[in-house]
Amino acid sequence: MSEAIISNEPEELHSDKAAGKPICPVCGRESPDGLIPFAALGDDLKVIVAANAPGGALVSEICPRCIELFERARIQLEMHAAVFEQGGNVLSTPLRMDADERFTGRGITMAFLDSGFYAHPDLTKPDNRILAYHSIVAAEGDKTTLESPDPASWHGMMTSVVAAGNGGLSNGFYRGIAPDARLVLVKVGKGRISEENIERGLRWVMRYRHKYGIRVVNISAGGDDEQSYLHNRLAQTVEEAVKSGLIIVCAVGNAGHTPGHPVLPPASAPSAIAVGGLDDQNSLDRARFGMYRSSYGPTIDGLQKPEVIAPGIWVPAPILPHTPTAEQVKLLSLLDNAPDDKLHEIIGENSGVDQSLDEARELPTYLLRQLIMIKLREENVITRHYKYVDGTSFASPIVASICAAMLEANPDLTPQQVKRILIDTSERLPGIEVDRQGWGVVSARRAIELALSLKKVAKQE
Repeated sequence: MSEAIISNEPEELHSDKAAGKPICPVCGRESPDGLIPFAALGDDLKVIVAANAPGGALVSEICPRCIELFERARIQLEMHAAVFEQGGNVLSTPLRMDADERFTGRGITMAFLDSGFYAHPDLTKPDNRILAYHSIVAAEGDKTTLESPDPASWHGMMTSVVAAGNGGLSNGFYRGIAPDARLVLVKVGKGRISEENIERGLRWVMRYRHKYGIRVVNISAGGDDEQSYLHNRLAQTVEEAVKSGLIIVCAVGNAGHTPGHPVLPPASAPSAIAVGGLDDQNSLDRARFGMYRSSYGPTIDGLQKPEVIAPGIWVPAPILPHTPTAEQVKLLSLLDNAPDDKLHEIIGENSGVDQSLDEARELPTYLLRQLIMIKLREENVITRHYKYVDGTSFASPIVASICAAMLEANPDLTPQQVKRILIDTSERLPGIEVDRQGWGVVSARRAIELALSLKKVAKQE
């Protein structure tokens, strides 16, 4: 497939005052199709638009693109009302990323390198989409399997489910952008992950990529030290992997609040897609968007890292089943939905699950309610099966899942084209320095549209 020329900035972001294109007061973008009066919207849609208007401002007009997005939000919230009645108040990833629901990573295999994994129901039911599991540290005595609810398993379980979970335990609401993708899971550490083990894991993926059809690799782990890619073995392995046809997506790290805030290998490799964190305030209101505390460059080699950003906080992720945390959350959710006259009884029946609740058993009901609310907030609980997490570890798999959807839309895309499309369709946040955000917030829908357009160009040639 021949490379197509892609403009440096999306057309709709260019200022075109001469053309008289109106600016949507909600999304801040030019609208070539004009604006629609707010009064013409249905009452339910008006509520959602008003809740997400910049700064709570009164809106008199809105663009057709925003109407489509908020209509999708209205339908999703209506379909999954039960989730919100159970305490869920965090938006789903596909909704906040405006994902194109026609493309779900079908036929694409993603590999994940992480500290451990668990065969979560959102990956295995109704069909088991995990093609393979390999542990680099098995030879060192690590006996964990995909069925082991080991504390080290939570991170990889979350990264893989954030990208490719089908949201089965939430009626499909808290799903990833690639819920039909297949997975290969590679354990590269037991807690701390060494740079050497990341390289070993990546070489294993390279060795078996044809066997499992691996196209996208997510690495939510960082190396040991800041070093030039010219002399770093892991960075060189990333370059080799991309040259072989793999798309390598890496988290940049969470050191943005510390002096130096370096981006380490593998994210610092030139061909890696390095992902920083967006704080979208769990909102569709673009005026509220800001930065997460991501690491950022330029790298020691003078490279712009991250290239793009995606949600790094308020990310819905699964709770590791069969663990003390899962039992605690189960009890808190039960109490949160129980009538007042049952609270003391339920705590008594579940003695030993949560020490602070045991000690508070004799408190008045109103104080118990306050304690339950505080503990739910402290544990970041969304529902019994999900919590929200933060870190670029979770921004990275969101971008990796968009890559899988792009490949489903256009399987002929090269790693270089995928990276270029993500960059060219991203949107920068106003008022944030470029070093921190790169080319800006990834746009799932626009990336898919450009991937499809390149497919049409290739057919014509």
